Amino acid sequence: MTEILNVKVAGSARWDCVSLGEVMLRLDPGDDRIHTARVFRASEGGGEYNVARGLRRCFGLRTAVATALADNPVGRLVEDLMLQGGVDQDLVLWKPYDGVGRKVRNGLNFTERGYGVRAALGCSDRGNTAVAQLTSGDYDWPSIFGAEMGSRWLHTGGIFAALSDTTMTVAAEAMDAARAAGTMVSYDLNYRESLWKAIGGKAKAQEVNRELVRKVDVLFGNEEDFSAVLGVKMEGVSESFDELPIASYEKMLRELAQAYPNLKVIASTLRTAHSASLNAWGAIAYHAGGIVHVPQRDVEILDRVGGGDSFASGLIYGLLAGKDLEWAVKCGVAHGALAMTTPGDTSTASLAEVLRVMGGGAARISR
Repeated sequence: MTEILNVKVAGSARWDCVSLGEVMLRLDPGDDRIHTARVFRASEGGGEYNVARGLRRCFGLRTAVATALADNPVGRLVEDLMLQGGVDQDLVLWKPYDGVGRKVRNGLNFTERGYGVRAALGCSDRGNTAVAQLTSGDYDWPSIFGAEMGSRWLHTGGIFAALSDTTMTVAAEAMDAARAAGTMVSYDLNYRESLWKAIGGKAKAQEVNRELVRKVDVLFGNEEDFSAVLGVKMEGVSESFDELPIASYEKMLRELAQAYPNLKVIASTLRTAHSASLNAWGAIAYHAGGIVHVPQRDVEILDRVGGGDSFASGLIYGLLAGKDLEWAVKCGVAHGALAMTTPGDTSTASLAEVLRVMGGGAARISR
């Protein structure tokens, strides 16, 4: 797999992965509802950042995050949380705070976990954030991915691209520089209708994502993402786990590979929500004409947010480690499942725990 993807060898670059995206302060009401809670648990999170953090904390790789924060106590709290996550902050840009947040601020994300018939609920407060104001020229991407520093991998996604009219340009510039330096590029479509609404809606999302995907080596998404923004639809979708049309998923991935021949790997999680606290969880991926399918199995959920990001970091770890696609997908599925057993966006799993789950290990106490 290393030869097929032509991944730079370990130790040849300063970082194993650089992620480009927003890092928000997550406020979690625990067992309560957002609108009734009086106490919130603070943590950091963001679709692209979560991948870098998982690669660092679970898999021991060297990672960095390219983002921007308003320089105030909230931003410094996010910084402190990221320091605990071990992700290099040399690419964090600090923007002067105006004292009120009229021009620049930090994003907040209130998230309920959900339970049983009550689905998880997110309420974000991210207007005018520092990262949404990143623009062309804020980063010297050729230097970041060049011989002086360098990264084996770049990860970004549709959430960052949707933050403003300028962030989509920043993503394109980063991808172009990474590709020119021989760095692998991954992208998670992560389509969010609410984010695109103010900057052109679904039509703009399609325009931007279809252009960005042509710069990508490894693509992450689900059936809704592929259909909404890339126009590849899956027929015969059923809500039943037992009737899940794997053949339709395979056809969809092959059509994507034909439409975007630059894509070397296309991966999708498979999820059937029996309830907020019990999901069937698996994955499917395409590479070089072949399909890898990890069948769904029921997993109990504490907090589903970040499960897809942890799947992505597990799969990326496998590819960076030179494993075959089947191993990488199984690693992603195991890591994602473990991430959903703990609160917050980010994974607290260890590599030993991931390997145990991959091997079918039971949840007996370890002591």
